[in-house]
Amino acid sequence: MKKQITRDKIKTFLYMLCMILVILGADTMVANATNDDIIADSILSNEPIDENRTNIKDPGTAETGEDLKELNIANNLTISYDNGNGELSGTLRILLILTLISLAPILLVTLTSFTRILIVLHFTRQALNTTTAPPNQILIAISLFLTFFIMQPVFTEVYEEAIIPFEAGELTTEEAFSVAMEPMREFMMTHAQTKDADAFMQIANIPWDGKDLNAVPTSVLIPSFIISELRTAFIMGFMIYIPFIVIDMVVASVLMSMGMMMLPPTTISMPFKILLFVLADGWNLVIVNLVRTFY
Repeated sequence: MKKQITRDKIKTFLYMLCMILVILGADTMVANATNDDIIADSILSNEPIDENRTNIKDPGTAETGEDLKELNIANNLTISYDNGNGELSGTLRILLILTLISLAPILLVTLTSFTRILIVLHFTRQALNTTTAPPNQILIAISLFLTFFIMQPVFTEVYEEAIIPFEAGELTTEEAFSVAMEPMREFMMTHAQTKDADAFMQIANIPWDGKDLNAVPTSVLIPSFIISELRTAFIMGFMIYIPFIVIDMVVASVLMSMGMMMLPPTTISMPFKILLFVLADGWNLVIVNLVRTFY
């Protein structure tokens, strides 16, 4: 009996608590509706309202940065791509820098002396018949350092004429890009052959007198430079191959005269090739003369 009375009391208490919460919620909704009506009436009547609220009126327009600060922009998204003064914002600069970093290997291979150096060193290793000595990593490292040595004056000019003024705000992005491309174009024009540029100009259907490379667009100059570099590198590789081919022929003739036709000539000729290359200081001859072709 006592348990039944206790349960009835608990039910009655919970029912009263729910009624109180419903009444308080209704009062809150009425108060909020009243406040919204007051705010709406104040907006329509241009009467002063609570200064703590910053999202009542829609923002207007601004022509200067000072006007923009005076506007109410709490409910709107503002993106500044020019840093407010005609310059790229920091976020956009980071995006552009990351993009250039991702393209750096392509630019290094195509716009510098890297292609010619690596191909010539590869031909030298093949001529010696040492397929893994020096390994590919060493050849690429040597090519990178030689490329840095050859391109250092060009990179220095780009840094001094384009990057420093751009960081100082003296040049816009378009102007900095144009100034930076001038040293690179001069380097490519020095080593690009006219017949390659003329071929690509004809493919692009661009009129050209066939003489002045300054009139060639950059989009045409780059593939012309690449083709010229490949041609020059293969010619140099062929010249390096000639003395080693002579050694192979002499060794093959000697082995045939001795009746040792089952013995591969390269097995006997490779030590003589290495000996000749070392005695002639071959690496110095190849690398020094290779670098001099760019000066």
